[in-house]
This record gives sequence, C-alpha cells and structure tokens, in this order.
Amino acid sequence: MGNRFQVKDRFADGAQYIDGQLRAGTSGRSHTVVDPATGEEVLTYELAGTADVDEAVAAARRAFPAWSGATPGERSDALHRLAAVLAEQAEDFAYAESLQCGKPIKLSTEFDVPGTIDNTAFFAGAARHLQGQAAAEYSGDHTSYVRREAIGVVGSIAPWNYPLQMAAWKILPAIAAGNTIVLKPAELTPLTSLMFAQAAKEAGLPDGVINIVTGAGRDAGEHLVGHPDVVMTSFTGSTAVGKRVAEIATATVKRLHLELGGKAPFLVFDDADLEAAAHGAVAASLINTGQDCTAATRAYVQRPLHDAFTARVAELMESVRLGDPFAPGTDLGPLVSHAQRDRVAGFVERARGYATVVTGGEVPGGELAAGAYYRPTLITGAAQDSEVVQSEIFGPVLVVLPFDSDDEGIALANDTPYGLAASAWSRDVYRANRATREIKAGCVWVNDHIPIISEMPHGGYKASGFGKDMSAYSFEEYTQVKHVMYDNTAVAAKDWHRTIFGDR
Repeated sequence: MGNRFQVKDRFADGAQYIDGQLRAGTSGRSHTVVDPATGEEVLTYELAGTADVDEAVAAARRAFPAWSGATPGERSDALHRLAAVLAEQAEDFAYAESLQCGKPIKLSTEFDVPGTIDNTAFFAGAARHLQGQAAAEYSGDHTSYVRREAIGVVGSIAPWNYPLQMAAWKILPAIAAGNTIVLKPAELTPLTSLMFAQAAKEAGLPDGVINIVTGAGRDAGEHLVGHPDVVMTSFTGSTAVGKRVAEIATATVKRLHLELGGKAPFLVFDDADLEAAAHGAVAASLINTGQDCTAATRAYVQRPLHDAFTARVAELMESVRLGDPFAPGTDLGPLVSHAQRDRVAGFVERARGYATVVTGGEVPGGELAAGAYYRPTLITGAAQDSEVVQSEIFGPVLVVLPFDSDDEGIALANDTPYGLAASAWSRDVYRANRATREIKAGCVWVNDHIPIISEMPHGGYKASGFGKDMSAYSFEEYTQVKHVMYDNTAVAAKDWHRTIFGDR
C-alpha cells in the first residue's frame, strides 16, 4: 500500500456524517474500532443517540425535494462523478476496509473496492433507465402510463462483513431513484461507510442526500427504523434481528426490504469435475473468512465422490495461508472480532460431540495469537438436523455430507429455513438445470459459487428475506409506481355511470 491516511485524524470530528459534516455522537457512550488482526485500537468515537438520528432524518427530508426533483440525467452525472472519486481513492478504501475487518488486502483490493466502483457506475447508468409499462389505450377510452417516483427518506442498516459494499448496495439504488438516505453501519466497521459519504460530497452530491449515523442497534437502529419520517427501511443482517426490524417497520407501515441469513448448499453430483468442485468449495467456504451470507457451508456430495472430495478439500484447506491482512501472500485473515471467533469456535467444539473435525478446528498460536484468527475447518459425519448443518456459523467452516439419489440431494439442499444462495456441480446440463429449478434460493450457480455482478439481483427466499439488491430490479424496492390515466372521450355522461345512476 502507498501513503495510508491516519484514521484518528480523518475522523477527529466524530463518526456521524449528517448534512454534509462529520460530528460526534450524542449518546454519551463511546465505541472502539479494533484491528482484529492485532487487537489494537483503530478509532474510539462517540456513538449516535436518538437525537442524532432525528437530525439525520431531518437533513435527508430537507434534501429530498431538490434531489428527487433533479432530472435522471443530473443524478446520473453525479453518480458517474462519485465512481471517479471512488476510483481515485481506491487505495485508501482498501486499506480502511482491511484495517477494520481483517480482510486480506488482496480481497479488499480485488473484490470489495472494485465491486463498489462498478456498482456505482452501474447505478449511474440505471438512473436514466427507469422501466415502466408502455403508454397505451388499454381500456380503449383512456390513455394509461406508469410513473416511477422517489418515495422519500430511506433508513437503512448495513452489516459488518462487507461494510463498503453493503453501504453501496443500500445507498446507490435509493439515491439513483431520487430518494435521500440515512444509513446506520455496524458499530464495529463504520470507516468506509463514512468515507463513501465524504466521497459523495467531493463528487458534488448535495448535503443531506447521504447521511451516516453510527450507533447501537437497540438505540440508533431501532429509532431509525421506527422514525415516522422514514418511509422505507432496508436491512441486511441476521434473521433474528431481521424479525425485530420487521416488527418495528410494520408498526408504521413502512416499505421493507430484508436480506437475512444464509446456509448455502454446495451440491456435487457424481459426474462433477472433482478438482473444480474441491477448489470451488474451499474458495466459496473461506471467502471473507467465511463471513459471507452466500458462502458455501453445506457440501452435499454424491456418495461415489464423497471420500475423494473430502480428502481433496482437506488438503487444499491445509494449504491456505493465515497471516497479516496487509501481507500480499496472506489468503485468510482473522474474523471480524474475538467475540465472533469465539462464537465460531463454540460451534466446532460442540460438533466434536457428534461429528468429525477432519482438519482445522483450532485457534492458531504464535504470531497470530493476538488476533481473531481461526483455522479453516472441515467437518464430516454430522446429521442433517444437527446444529452445524442447520445454523448459520459465519466462519471458515464447511460441513460435508453424502447423498445417494439426485432427489435426495436436492431435498437435502432445501432442508434448512434459509434460501439465499446455492450451487450445483455437474457436467450434465439436464441435471444442473433441474437443480437450478428446484433449489429454493435467490441465486443458484452452476459449476461455480460466489461471483456476483451489478447487473443481476441479489436476494433470498424463505428465512433469508425478500427484496433485491443490485440490478435494475432494486428500483422495484426504491420507487413508487404510479398509474396515470387520461380520459380520451370528452363525454360527460360515461357509459359506466349507469352502475350508479340511470339506464343505458
């Protein structure tokens, strides 16, 4: 990395970004961002309280008339400028993301930051292409057309696993459609969300269009979701917290978008390319240290390939290099916090009582002992109804289970409450196509697992929530659809009036 900015200097004025300015929170409580690779303090800041949320919502509400009244071309131009600013500052964004999350710098540099820039460029174009039904005389006597209008102030909550990308996924479709937004990032990882808002100001977006409040979920988060001037909330996080968000939003009849937990199946048929499947499973289960709601967590392998697949995955996992996130040779960094590391370790320790830990399952010592590291872990012999198969672990843990018939494999893949993502591995196009039809998930990959693109939607089935991020489909979430209908007859007494008075 080049010249790294000093985080404490950058955010000396506070970790709240309201109406175009950084400021300190007013909750009376502070929080410390910790480098999970070393346990060292990165930044201590004052958390947002309810008053800060009120000010942010008020700023967004003031900015809404002018921003929603801008032409699609003007909003598009602003987002194109934002993409350029993000590209200029890509190194700083990658550094900050790895510092607060523990991501290997190659992941931040090659995935998180360029993905966010691409998302910004995509929505810059999408802002000018809002879709609607063709204007026509559907009744014969009237001309109908559809307007897509901004809905107002959006209050969104983003998680800690991909802070920059999740902030962008919340902010970009909302503002491209003409809304203004108040975003609450996770307290653990606020840096890049704040930097994104600052970059937007540098790009010329008006103050108040993007506001960031960094506070605790039970205080700032719940107040934001329940705020009477917030017309929509978008939440990404656990299913348990998503249920609470839904309760609060429902009380004020808000539009609601939820992207919740996942327990993605990785379905390997007996005609699959074994080497490709093994490599895919290791990469897909360990990306972001397994802290990915679409990560491969349950590998179902048809029995003829099961033992060879397990052996090869174990071999590949043992070759993964843990280390300093900023070292170019590091493959796997720490988990986001020691608390999260201990949570993952608890799942594995309990599994030892009913399954086999083939490799991993331990906290490394030596130079990595101070960080929140955990070795890549492979588990076999677990029952389908066991905790490690059914619950979201959110760490570098893959469970491998056998299946016999195709029917059984697909049934097992669907046998959790979740339905966010899945993959099917086969050389047979009919077999793979059946899996894509019958697996209940918002995304099903064939002979790959993890890649996402800005042009295609991301969102789940079942307990994984509803609504879509990215893609033109996200405008369904962030716009109000209005039907406009003109009478073309100029007749005072219309034929349908007889249903109320008079005869034909």
